[in-house]
This record gives sequence, structure tokens and C-alpha cells, in this order.
Amino acid sequence: MRIIDARSTRDALPFAQLVPALRHAFVEGCEVPPRQVHRVGETNDGACTSLIMPAWSRPGSQAAHYGVKIVNVAPGNAQHGLPGLHASYLLFDALTGVPLACIDGSVLTTRRTAAASALAASFLARTDARRLLLLGAGAVARVLPDAYRTVRPIERVTVWARAPDKANALAEALRADGFDAWAEGDLAAAVAQADIVSCATLATEPLVQGRWLTAGSHLDLIGSFTPQMREADDDCFAGASLFVDTAEALQKSGDLLGPLSRGVIDAARRHATLADLCAGRAPGRQARLERTVFKSVGTALEDLAAAVLMLDTARGP
Repeated sequence: MRIIDARSTRDALPFAQLVPALRHAFVEGCEVPPRQVHRVGETNDGACTSLIMPAWSRPGSQAAHYGVKIVNVAPGNAQHGLPGLHASYLLFDALTGVPLACIDGSVLTTRRTAAASALAASFLARTDARRLLLLGAGAVARVLPDAYRTVRPIERVTVWARAPDKANALAEALRADGFDAWAEGDLAAAVAQADIVSCATLATEPLVQGRWLTAGSHLDLIGSFTPQMREADDDCFAGASLFVDTAEALQKSGDLLGPLSRGVIDAARRHATLADLCAGRAPGRQARLERTVFKSVGTALEDLAAAVLMLDTARGP
């Protein structure tokens, strides 16, 4: 069994390969049981919550793999100078059960999340989209421009975060990577100037207002993976074409549950998923001035696809 650390995981998942690998995985499909959630132990800082996310290749697949991601969330870790989230990914041969790799799950999750947003944008963002706005300055936001650059001609990156020092630091890091990147404190102005608005925050109240979005823009919502979280107000969905990574997003995301309950989003309509887009069962953007919205909550299919690609990349030719 290979032990693959954070740096090696990052190096083995270049977006130029990861985005096509996810597209192939959404076409092929795999088995994805519901995730399990467990409270582990009880301390003065509270309980550690463990999420177990399995997926495996469908019968008859050319290569059979089985993977499990374990995500441990310990909110009290900040008091000890530790990250609040740790993740590991175990990859097995699905036929023999032989362990193949133990992978840094945090880096794997960060990169597959950004790759999924880029994959969606390849169908939904205008082909000439050049101006990217990032909301948030965390690990996912850090890699989003690199991911987007594989599918659209990104030239300008604007960064907004609640903490201006973090926005400035991320913009500086992106400039070092060759992007024309700058921090912006006026969120309304930044949204109005962006071709793609990508939100990677833990917000519980809407940040993006629909009235700020311009015709032809693409809104990418990565946070809000629980009913209590929101990044966009109702107006962001009014008059826009909505797409989701999986149907689970319509049941989990606070960004969607509220507008669904108020009739802003048509609850009776089947909203196209990434699998629909990748397989050609649904069209993506159909008009230059169309406003598109993509909402993701993540799926173990993406983890499995990234892990298999990563193992193949790490092995070399």
C-alpha cells in the first residue's frame, strides 16, 4: 500500500488531468451509498464528528476500485493550535480487497472540489469569460484560479474575503503564480465586474446579491453544504438557469432549500446535474446573456475518480 502525503497528492492531481478525469467519471458513474456520520467520544471541547464516504466502481467497469474517505471534524482543535478538519482516503482493489493507497484526504478534497467547479464552468460559463471573482481566501479558493484556467481564458482574478488581510495575502500568492490578481473590499462592485463569481466560504447569511450579477455571468456556489449555510440570496436564482453537481444538493444546501420553499426555484422541475451535462443529456449555456448558477455539495464519486487518477499519476508511465 502506498502512503501518499499532502505534497505528493497535490503534485499527482494536476487540473489539466483531473478535470477530464471527473468528466469521464460522471459519464461512467459509480456506486455512492449515503455518507455515514458518527459522533466520536466526548471531551470538554465537544465531540469529534466523523464522516465516512464510500464509493466503488460499477460492475463491469474496466478497472474496479473501492474507496473510502474519512473526514474528522473537531471544532475544539483551534484551542490546541490544530486544524479543525482532517481527512484520509483509502483506495482498494474492489475485486480482491487489496489496499492500494492511503492518501491525504484534505488535499484530495480541495483539488477535486475546485476541479468540479471548473468542469461545470466548461459547460456553463461563457467561452470568453476572463474575469474571475473569488469569495473566500481558504484552501479551495487558493486553487480555483488554476482549475478555472484549464477551461476558460482567465486573465484577471479579484479576491474578496471578510478579513482583508487574508484577501490581500491570497492575491499576492496568486500574483506569484502569474495571475493578475488583486484584493477588493467593495463586494458589489467586484460582482458586477466579474464573468465568473465563485464562492468558497462558510457563510450562514447570503453574501452575493442577485441584483449585482450581470447578464451572461456564471455563479459558482461551493459552500452551503448544510441547510444552515447560505452564500447567495433568492434573487441570484430568479431568472437564472440552475445546475447542481448531484440531486443531493437540492436536499442539503441552504442556498437551495430556502428558494425552493418560497417558490423562487421550481420544485417540480428536474434540475440538470453534472452527470447530465457530461453525458450530453442536458444542454449547458444556451445564450450569451443567460445567467447560470452551479451549486455543489460534493460527492464521493469525485473522491474516487481523483484517487484513481492520483494513483496512476504517482505510478508514472
